[in-house]
Amino acid sequence: MYKLFVRSFNVAMPRPQPAASSEPAPNRRQAILLAAEQLFAERGYHAVSIRDIASAAGVPLALVGYYWGAKHELYHAIFETWQPSISERLARLQAVMATADEPGALERLLTAFIDPLVALHADPAGRHYAQMAARDLAAPTVESERAAVEFFDPMAHAYLDALQQLYPQRSRGDLAWCYQFMLGAVLHFLSDRRVERLSRGENQASDPAQQARLIQFVAAGFRALLDPPARTTARTNARRKP
Repeated sequence: MYKLFVRSFNVAMPRPQPAASSEPAPNRRQAILLAAEQLFAERGYHAVSIRDIASAAGVPLALVGYYWGAKHELYHAIFETWQPSISERLARLQAVMATADEPGALERLLTAFIDPLVALHADPAGRHYAQMAARDLAAPTVESERAAVEFFDPMAHAYLDALQQLYPQRSRGDLAWCYQFMLGAVLHFLSDRRVERLSRGENQASDPAQQARLIQFVAAGFRALLDPPARTTARTNARRKP
C-alpha cells in the first residue's frame, strides 16, 4: 500500500519547470554579423580573424562558422544585408530620369547618388558599413573586388547609363572618369578628418550641412569635363584679327 501511494504521488506531481525568462534570447547570429562589420571597418579584411569576431560578438568560436561559414562568406553577407541601400539609390535614379528633360537634372542625379551615402554615414547603424566600403575602395582586396563586381558595379553602370542620356555626345570612358572622380570626392568627404585641422576647428568632418556644397562642387567638375567648350565670342575674335 505504501509503495502504491508513493508511486501515485510521484505520477501526480510533475517536475518543476525553470521559470521563463523575461529577457529575450540574444540574437547571436546578428551579433556575429555586427561584430564582423565593425572589425572589418576598423582594421580591414585581412587584419581580422574568426577568433576576433567571435570574441567581439561574445560567442563561442564554432558558432561563427555554424551561422555564416568561412570568413569570406561572412564578409559577403554584410554586403547582402545592405543591398536595400543600393536599391534605394537605383529607385531614386529612376525617379530622376523620369524628368531628365527638366533643368537641374545633373544635380538631381548626383543628389540621388550622394544623399543616401551621407545619410548612411550619419546613421549609427550604417556607419561601420560605410567605413568598411570606403576602406575597401582605398585599399582593395580580392574579397572587396568580388563584392564590388557583384553589388556596386551594376549600380555604377545604371548611373553611367543615365549620364549617357544627359551627355550623349560623350564617350563611356569620359563618363567613367567623372564617376570615379565623384566617388573619390564623396568618400574623402565621408572618411577624412583632416579638414578639422586645416580649418583650425572651423569645419566638422563629414558635416551633413555641407552636402549641398559637395554636390555643387561635383556638378561643376562634371560640367567642366562634359559640357561642350564655350564658343569664342565675336569680340574675342575681333581682337585676334590683324
